[in-house]
Amino acid sequence: MPRSAHIVSDVMTHTVVAVGREAPFKEIVRTLEQWRVSALPVLEGEGRVIGVVSEADLLPKEEFHDSDPSRVELLCDLPGVAKAGAVTADELMTSPAITVHANATLAEAARIMTHKRIKRLPVVDREGRLEGIVSRADLLKVFLRPDEEIEEEVRREVVAHLFPAAGETVGVSVNEGVVTLTGRVREAVLIPAAARLIRAIEGVVDFDNQLTTAPPATQRH
Repeated sequence: MPRSAHIVSDVMTHTVVAVGREAPFKEIVRTLEQWRVSALPVLEGEGRVIGVVSEADLLPKEEFHDSDPSRVELLCDLPGVAKAGAVTADELMTSPAITVHANATLAEAARIMTHKRIKRLPVVDREGRLEGIVSRADLLKVFLRPDEEIEEEVRREVVAHLFPAAGETVGVSVNEGVVTLTGRVREAVLIPAAARLIRAIEGVVDFDNQLTTAPPATQRH
């Protein structure tokens, strides 16, 4: 069945601020503040992403700045203590970087962010070169799709394919992203299939099934 699935390139930000491996600590802080972002890709060579430096990577500098870490702190947070003494992006960054490709689906990007507990992903090409960045907020943009646009896609991609038989009248309505199907259909087994396809459409918040099954036709002798 043809689908118009949204991919990362549909929502990502193409203009991305980044830093080089040798960027000093204060430059990183200034860049984060100037661009109002919480993390920066770290690049080398021809724009290849080798890591990401975030606000969390910078905080140990403040945490340990007025005291020497105790033995317990050294054992419990050795990476944090090491970053407290770091002065360049190379020493601060998390590497290798967790990235995504531009043709990945939004669901794939969302799963990576959820499982890795990160807020944004550098978008790279096959050689690992930076193409853009996608954030949690970007992934939520699909829920701004107009109800009318979602309704048209449901009619075209779901109803027209699953319920094309003559005599089947299926009504489609969408309100605040919630899709409702009404009417009578001949094959009850197709209703769960319709639910799965509708929930997979970008921007759909939920599905309200109001379909009923038509009784079998009476045979004449």
